Amino acid sequence: MLAPNKTPALIVESRPKRPSELGSGLPVFLRDALAARGVAAPDDLDLSLNQLHAPDALPGVEAAAERLATAIIEDERILIAGDFDADGATASALCVSALRAMGAGDVGFLVPNRFEYGYGLSPELVEVALSRSPRVVVTVDNGVSSVDGVALAKANGVDVVVTDHHLPGDELPAAHAIVNPNLADSAFPSKNLAGVGVAFYVMGAVRQRLRGLGFFEGRGIAEPNLADWLDLVALGTVADVVPLDRNNRILVHQGLRRIRGGRTRPGLRALIEVSGRAASTLSAKDLGFAIGPRLNAAGRLEDMSIGIQCLLADDDRSARTLAERLDEFNRARRDIEAGMVEEATDLLDGEVGDDVAICVYQQNWHQGVIGIVAGRMRERYHRPAIVFADAGTSSPGELKGSARSIPGLHIRDAIAECATRHPGLVGPFGGHAMAAGLTLRHAHLQRFRHAFNEVVATRVSERDLAGVIVTDGELAAADMRIDNAQLVASHGPWGQGFEEPLFHGEFDVVMQRVVGENHLKLALKHDGRVVDAIAFNTEPLPGNRARAVYRLGVNDYGDADTLQLEIAALQAV
Repeated sequence: MLAPNKTPALIVESRPKRPSELGSGLPVFLRDALAARGVAAPDDLDLSLNQLHAPDALPGVEAAAERLATAIIEDERILIAGDFDADGATASALCVSALRAMGAGDVGFLVPNRFEYGYGLSPELVEVALSRSPRVVVTVDNGVSSVDGVALAKANGVDVVVTDHHLPGDELPAAHAIVNPNLADSAFPSKNLAGVGVAFYVMGAVRQRLRGLGFFEGRGIAEPNLADWLDLVALGTVADVVPLDRNNRILVHQGLRRIRGGRTRPGLRALIEVSGRAASTLSAKDLGFAIGPRLNAAGRLEDMSIGIQCLLADDDRSARTLAERLDEFNRARRDIEAGMVEEATDLLDGEVGDDVAICVYQQNWHQGVIGIVAGRMRERYHRPAIVFADAGTSSPGELKGSARSIPGLHIRDAIAECATRHPGLVGPFGGHAMAAGLTLRHAHLQRFRHAFNEVVATRVSERDLAGVIVTDGELAAADMRIDNAQLVASHGPWGQGFEEPLFHGEFDVVMQRVVGENHLKLALKHDGRVVDAIAFNTEPLPGNRARAVYRLGVNDYGDADTLQLEIAALQAV
């Protein structure tokens, strides 16, 4: 398999410069970084809500709004069928609470336990749903591939409204409406909406439909402000690691504004508190690395219903209790993850070869954590990675796989090509360019490993596999200042597809010491200026000279904020 890669060479390239019209109000390095990300004119910096794409071009949104408005007016039972990740949880909580605010008297949610039902609106989950006698089922963050489940619901007189963002397969379900920006005939400008973003648009269309019918005025109901749900949209969008195009940046920016301003729901406030963050200074990075994992932990280890209940909590006390349970799940998840990462690394470092992709399996691995481990293996080896675990007693002989990709490889399409080349090899699968999931018979694992490597080899270059780090160039010592770090932070939100500016350079190592859990605190000197730096999960460096890839960070510990370089990669020179 893969050659050991414990100390890979640090390969760095600078982004090409692009024209900018942002003017002299910003330092050159930030103007260049924004231009490289497509923000080159003053209007591009406008992240106000009136800049959001209109819903008109979103396929199926009018039919969905009409059906849900009718359900509210006629007091029909509505059931939200979610997914077991943070995107699905936030979308579920958004739809339940928004529909209730719009006058729905009978709306609940159902989320599959990944270990019993697997992903999506399966026939087995529909059987559970039917026991609750809904008239309408609304899928969130799933459903576009649930052909059999939708057919069963329809056969039992239940209308299904699918809201999803995943890529569709060859056959669409016969739902009452399918709202998905990635349908083949979609003219919606942003294909990158998360599931919670699609749900937000649908709820906005329902409100508009009810307003046009005079429903709120006639029933004496205060028309809800959909902006009240942007905190959930921000969390789900960041946690699902969808690309932050301008539309998504608007949604995340506005959601963060509300959270920082104290306008967030008790459940999210409690999650922020148990994660040790401050709502007043919360960033997109906090949503992705502190809040999202705690919410996701419920779906990974037990049942996402707990996460949804936390987001729906009406008071601080119950929200805190649920948030503390989620925090406990997250600690347990970290322990499981650490053991699996160590085992996977031992397996891969023990076998040398020329594979361009990773497929690794161990019998005792936890199905709920394989996606995180796949991400760790992708980072370590600069290869697309699929980690497999047993599907469980409900599907003997079957494996569940979670895939993570590298830039340059659309991993869902690569799996689809494997399925096309080798009929019967791959079970149900789905996902995005950077992440996907699939099922596989255990007996087919070695055959799939070879097939997947063959496909990936035709789709990637040596450069793709080299782990090249693309930065925004070298930063002058004079620009390494706390005000510049704060200026960068204010021009976010940063995240997938809109990465925070990254710089590289060589430094003298003035001081280094280990702090916390294997983190390295440093003092680095460049062109006469000494700056503090932090490198996570990094061992001390030999020698007194280092090459670093870093971001401008803010250390808010103590009485005053100070500059702290956040090291992304570090190597002695």
